[in-house]
Amino acid sequence: MGSLPPSLDLPSPPPKNPQHERVSETTLFNLFKAQQGHLNYFFQNLDLSQALSFTETLLNSRGTIFFSGVGKSGFVANKISQTLVSLGIRSAFLSPLDALHGDIGALSAADILVLFSKSGSTEELLRLIPCARAKGVYLISVTSVPNNALANACDMNVHLPLERELCPFDLAPVTSTAIQMVFGDTVAIALMGARNLTKDQYAANHPAGRIGKSLIFKVKDVMKKQDELPVCKEGDLIMERLVELTRKGCGCLLVIDEEYHLLGTFTDGDLRRTLKASGEAIFKLTVGEMCNRKPRTIGPDAMAVEAMQKMESPPSAVQFLPVIDRQNTLIGIVTLHGLVSAGL
Repeated sequence: MGSLPPSLDLPSPPPKNPQHERVSETTLFNLFKAQQGHLNYFFQNLDLSQALSFTETLLNSRGTIFFSGVGKSGFVANKISQTLVSLGIRSAFLSPLDALHGDIGALSAADILVLFSKSGSTEELLRLIPCARAKGVYLISVTSVPNNALANACDMNVHLPLERELCPFDLAPVTSTAIQMVFGDTVAIALMGARNLTKDQYAANHPAGRIGKSLIFKVKDVMKKQDELPVCKEGDLIMERLVELTRKGCGCLLVIDEEYHLLGTFTDGDLRRTLKASGEAIFKLTVGEMCNRKPRTIGPDAMAVEAMQKMESPPSAVQFLPVIDRQNTLIGIVTLHGLVSAGL
């Protein structure tokens, strides 16, 4: 094979790192252990009375709960706000820079503004406070340095105990942001429990994601029906139904009687086993003679995720489930491929 033209040359693999740039397993393990210790310090020293007051204040909010922060703390504040939104709680992220250029108009006296800052001396947040206070907003600071300017200027402060950053220089905010996230998300789940949020309500807020689909979609929403069903009668010869076996893309035949009651199933696997065992005699065999008379089935109102679990259950996995009503009448088929295509 000739060499590729210069324009199609494949890139060379990246050079190996020199010895001093490698990370050993021991080093990585020690870092994880150190971070675990820093997080344990936070849990052991957190003032639960402060955390409870903060949580109850958010729970009793009659307006929107705004979160703000700068840099990494801003990313955390935004994420916590989005978590609350996903739980059906009115919340939003307020950029301190944009707030001073018009976005502060979103604030009202019924709202709460939560300001995340490790040091409590972030200039952008300190400049935002008098403007927000003029709107009548209730101000809460979440900080890690004691006796800071932000805490002194707000109506409430929550102190997040920080032993030190994992960074060897104690500078990069990798532990402080971790405890901010743990604190915010834990409070969010506390609010979720206090508001008695149900699975259905949670799913309604996540209709396009896998979470929502697994809680919303029922078998009848994803099943094939009517002309899409690969049906046959038990007296049909196997070799005469081969086209139907493959044409509908289900990998099976659904054996029914005249009233559309399900009698059994015949799969492409059954076809291979029958051919191997019977040889030429397969030309005289009917579907009814070789079908499975006790297939796994499911009802139309079962959750789609339940169908997937039933397909994967012992003693052996299957690729489809006939869908029947209470009278054992065939009304559809749900396939593993269909469930996966639906995002489950």
